[in-house]
Amino acid sequence: KKHGITEIHPDVVSYVSHATQQRLQNLVEKLSETAQQKNISYKDDERYEQASDVRAQLKFFEQLDQIEKQRKDEQEREILMRAAKSRSRQEDPEQLRLKQKAKEMQQQELAQMRQRDANLTALAAIGPRKKRKVDSPGSGSGTEGSGSSAAVPGSSGVGTTRQFTRQRITRVNLRDLIFCLENERETSHSLLLYKAFLK
Repeated sequence: KKHGITEIHPDVVSYVSHATQQRLQNLVEKLSETAQQKNISYKDDERYEQASDVRAQLKFFEQLDQIEKQRKDEQEREILMRAAKSRSRQEDPEQLRLKQKAKEMQQQELAQMRQRDANLTALAAIGPRKKRKVDSPGSGSGTEGSGSSAAVPGSSGVGTTRQFTRQRITRVNLRDLIFCLENERETSHSLLLYKAFLK
């Protein structure tokens, strides 16, 4: 009545329902395509050439930091060991502090060695990890009527089995939804997109 509509045709509800269903279906399909693109690997594609490897660069810098830290630790260890071996009768407070620190370092290293030996002993007592055996299609381990295979109608049933493939699940997150809404003309400036950014 607000817009001058006094009567609605019975088919309007059906049309709106179909339009809503089609709209949601298109949005879900785009979301699925967007989410699947994250799992695509271009390493084996000859059409693409890798320009840089950020992961390898970060790993290289981490290795440099580890080497530098190891070098400093070795220098500090050498200073502490020299202080521990010192036989000077008159020792200043700094020398005594270094000796105490060297003693604590040796005790810590000894505790780490004992813990490592205890872990190795526990692993040896547990034994090697058993690998789960995968049943082969012709092993006959399955029972009849289990649903793992079914005979094809009209065939002899010998060697004719139907294998059920596991359905792949595509996980969609809020970032995928925002990406789809941003790239659609109808929703690129919508209130729904604004609310999605606030979450």
